[in-house]
Amino acid sequence: MNTNSSNLVVAYMAAFIFILLMVAAAIIFQDAEIILPEIAAMAVALWVWREKGWMRQPEKIFILPSLTALVGFGINLLEITYISKIIIVLVLMLVVMQLLQYSLAPALATGLLPIVTNATHFSFLAAIFVTTFMLMLGVYLFKLNEGLSREAPLKHKYMLIYLLLHLVWIGIVVLAGYPQMAIIPPVTVVVYEALHMPMYMRKMALKQIAVLTLSAVIGTVLFMALDNWLLIVALDMALIYGLLHLFQARIPAAYAFPLLPFVFPAQFVPQLPYAAAVVSMFFFSLVLAYKTYEKQQNMKLQQQAAE
Repeated sequence: MNTNSSNLVVAYMAAFIFILLMVAAAIIFQDAEIILPEIAAMAVALWVWREKGWMRQPEKIFILPSLTALVGFGINLLEITYISKIIIVLVLMLVVMQLLQYSLAPALATGLLPIVTNATHFSFLAAIFVTTFMLMLGVYLFKLNEGLSREAPLKHKYMLIYLLLHLVWIGIVVLAGYPQMAIIPPVTVVVYEALHMPMYMRKMALKQIAVLTLSAVIGTVLFMALDNWLLIVALDMALIYGLLHLFQARIPAAYAFPLLPFVFPAQFVPQLPYAAAVVSMFFFSLVLAYKTYEKQQNMKLQQQAAE
């Protein structure tokens, strides 16, 4: 085994152990709100894949998700409708990104999670603060961001399109009578990332739909079939690793999906794979349509400039 392969194995072990410790803490304190699906995605993306776009400004790994979690937690305590909470949090999270002049997709999930799971205990915030701080610390200690530029200009056009897509979807599910499908945190993160991709093709859209749906299936089936939480999560991580290897994909949200059944309202857990498929197909089809249109417009502008 060469040095790079050995380092990769160590990085995966560190990320998976970190995720298992988070679940172990939830078991010890008998508090499921400590389980944070997006933290699993961040652990792999930051420590293993070294996702450049997520650690150009390492301090924001702690600051931004913590702020959006505070926003989501606070809004969830208000006595307003579920859909109102979702819309308000979506808008406020984009405002927070604007104020900090930094964009971090996982922070969208940490802001929406307290609404989706109806988090009401301050242990949720404590878990966010502790885990994101540790993720940030790992990046600093091992210099994972070495050589990266801190420049990360906001792309307001994509932020606006992101919001509009969600408002359209929210309108559809409300009219259809399925408000619980208004938002699925891992999907919303990938949608934001997909809009920012310079090239987005049909193959990528299909791959994201397949991987996210199958990761939801894996997480839901294991959660409903087994009782041991640590065993479930260990199997989840192993199967998601195999799934991503099979599809030759790096989609951090795939590691978040299997943890959703632990924190989702029990009555909605069996519907999670179906919801993942429907929501993914809607969003990634529209993202593909927009990116195709954008590509065509750019080509026209280049042709006009050449003439």
